[in-house]
Amino acid sequence: MASAPDKARYDLCVLGAGPAGFAAAMRAHDLGKRVLVIEKGKLGGAGLHAGALSSKTMWHLSNDYALACRKDRGFTAENVRVSYASVMEQVRNAVAERRDILTRQLGELNEPNAIGGEVDLARGTAKFVSSHAVEVVNAEGAVSRYEADNFLVATGSKPRVPPGIEVDGKRIVTSDEIEDFPKSMVIVGAGVVGCEYAAIFGNFGSTKISVIDRQPRILPFEDEDVAEVVAKSFGEVGIHIHKESSLVSLKNMGDHVEYVIADPSGKQETLKVERALISVGRAPNTSSLGLEAIGVKLEKGGGIEVDSTRSTTVPHIYAAGDTTMDVALVNVAELEGRHAAERMFGLDPAPIRYEALSAIYFLKPEVAAVGLNETQAKKAGIPYRVGVIHNRLISRNVAMRSTEGFIKLLTSRDEPLRVLGLRVVGPHASSTIQGIAFLIDKNGTLDDIDRCVHPHPAITEGVQECARILLGRSVHKLDVFGSDFLRCGEG
Repeated sequence: MASAPDKARYDLCVLGAGPAGFAAAMRAHDLGKRVLVIEKGKLGGAGLHAGALSSKTMWHLSNDYALACRKDRGFTAENVRVSYASVMEQVRNAVAERRDILTRQLGELNEPNAIGGEVDLARGTAKFVSSHAVEVVNAEGAVSRYEADNFLVATGSKPRVPPGIEVDGKRIVTSDEIEDFPKSMVIVGAGVVGCEYAAIFGNFGSTKISVIDRQPRILPFEDEDVAEVVAKSFGEVGIHIHKESSLVSLKNMGDHVEYVIADPSGKQETLKVERALISVGRAPNTSSLGLEAIGVKLEKGGGIEVDSTRSTTVPHIYAAGDTTMDVALVNVAELEGRHAAERMFGLDPAPIRYEALSAIYFLKPEVAAVGLNETQAKKAGIPYRVGVIHNRLISRNVAMRSTEGFIKLLTSRDEPLRVLGLRVVGPHASSTIQGIAFLIDKNGTLDDIDRCVHPHPAITEGVQECARILLGRSVHKLDVFGSDFLRCGEG
């Protein structure tokens, strides 16, 4: 797509065409505004090309392969083979399909509509030269200047790399650079992204995986029972977790990677693998934008300081998505981008309810989360009630012949028992959370879940049964099945 034409001042200039930036541009277009989007890389950002879509496509393909290889389903598939090149071709196809949608939309919105809305695209690296102007340097070195009444900084993030580690993109890689099935790989970091890639390569079964975890268990932000199910599943496919281990060094030795870890006592161990994947979080892409020079305050780590409206310390400059590092999720970035666009153009949208945020962890098995978990409730000093049902009691899980995991529902202790959070561990977990997110946003109660007609057989019936456990009118009785299947308690 050609660079944006030389036009008069824009109503909004968006830096970054990832989820937050694209969503903000589209909302501003709805409002009849003239918008410029500046992108130096690929349309869709890391969420499309190195995250939410690409890695999840790999995860789905890996699950398909693992299912085809199973021998406990009443049938056996023969000559099941996997090619990393073919897998990645499918991933690239998925990314291209989504990118083409974004490209088509931008291409058809660059002429004013009936109310004046238009969206132009400029390619290149942007830097603020004043609070109302940016300069953009394109791939050929040409410099253009653009002015706008409002700005949204939505430049996303990049993989964080610990000091002393040199990422070469071949032996030592981040999630942006995985190229094949190595025979062995160490994953540095046991958060969501690290565990997702462990699940992917564990499903394909071609790579011996080790995970370095500084904590006593993986997924330390989640409840212990959630982490236990995932860790057990990892062990069943040969994924080894170095628990409570610190990384002393990690070096590219030419034909392999050598890493040294230390246990809590200080005892060190040296190991060798074919490849290392660094997955210790992400850092905001803000350092080269010239923000501080125009008065935009950055927090420690480079995140942009914003208020509840997404406005920075310069009132007409807003920030959304990973640039603020509040919650690094695509769905949150889109909401924040749209919210910022509405605020800057005089609307009064309701505040974003971060209490009702939902997320899917593409692990083994799948984990879905919305609202509070027990760990968060205890840390915040929030009294709660909790109901848990094991997947062995849920008809849909029985029918799928996949009963590992559970469903856990949290409510307030005070009447009328408001819904606070949900955790689902098992297949199709993501199908359960949107309704609960809606209830949390609307201060819904257990009665709302109990009285709703749920489809059968469906995973959501387990959510309904959790509500009934807490209400004292469940179909499955605790005194019959015991704590291995059901739990009702307080915290």
